[in-house]
Amino acid sequence: MNVTRRSLLAAGAAAPLTPSLASAQTRWQMATAYPDGNFHTRNIQAFIADLQSANVAVQLHSNAALLPMGQIKRGVQTGQVQMGEILLSAYGNEDPFLEVDSIPGLVPDFAAAKKLSDLAKPYIEARLNRQGVSLLYMVAWPPGGFYSNAPLPSLEALRGTKFRTFNVMTNRFATLIGANPTLVQQAEVPQAFATGVVNAMATSAQTGVDTQAWDYSRVFTPVGFTFTRNAVMVQKRAFDALPAATQAAIRAAAATAETRGWRASEEATASTEATLRQRGMTIAQASPELMEGMRRVSAQMTEEWVARTGEDGQRLIAAYRA
Repeated sequence: MNVTRRSLLAAGAAAPLTPSLASAQTRWQMATAYPDGNFHTRNIQAFIADLQSANVAVQLHSNAALLPMGQIKRGVQTGQVQMGEILLSAYGNEDPFLEVDSIPGLVPDFAAAKKLSDLAKPYIEARLNRQGVSLLYMVAWPPGGFYSNAPLPSLEALRGTKFRTFNVMTNRFATLIGANPTLVQQAEVPQAFATGVVNAMATSAQTGVDTQAWDYSRVFTPVGFTFTRNAVMVQKRAFDALPAATQAAIRAAAATAETRGWRASEEATASTEATLRQRGMTIAQASPELMEGMRRVSAQMTEEWVARTGEDGQRLIAAYRA
């Protein structure tokens, strides 16, 4: 760890966390793995600006500059940083319940994705609270699609490909369709394609723009693959040490950020697909055969997820389908 990073973490750990310092401005550090141009990051920047009125100053470290994705949740738990943003499903190895939004094809559109998110929120809050973390808000990514260098008439066309995965569920999906799963974090995607480590993937058009997919892929096929969510969280001990009025102000700003973020995600769906097209990529129409394959895999993966999560998973899926 270099001197700059050590000093940033030390500054975060030294942020005022006790009621006796409540009258002074609270100074926190926040880590996210996404670049400044990403709509999630822009939403966080607006959220942080809103916190100024609550006398809370937050220094944001984007693009994994302070902590990589895999260390952010732990960093919030231990107080290395007071706030962080994670991709919830990336922590499915800790608790499979966090993977519900990564079941391919479970939700067809943003309205259904928001319904599932709202229903899952109490379960997720309870799990994070037990780990010393308070959930502030969650925002979905735009729906995912397939990136390939040739059209995909069916899922069979992906058999044998070196398929980029980013969590347990995408790994399982790749296995079920006969592809070879390879775990690659977002920042490493262009190099992985360039070196032949992977040659296909499923992710959002937003990620395609973030990673300049036109440099390594020719075709994007939207299939509503998943509406995975990012979660913004705060260390519970740091949050609980604030005056009640400050806590309420942070919660209000978080609610605003969640509404703003979901709206931005919907807007990003069309704009990022347009960018891919402008950069020379083909935006393909999914064939009936491809979508039928997605439905079969979705049904199997939903059953598997419910079996792993037990009664909580059964209740959530039943409530979602009601």
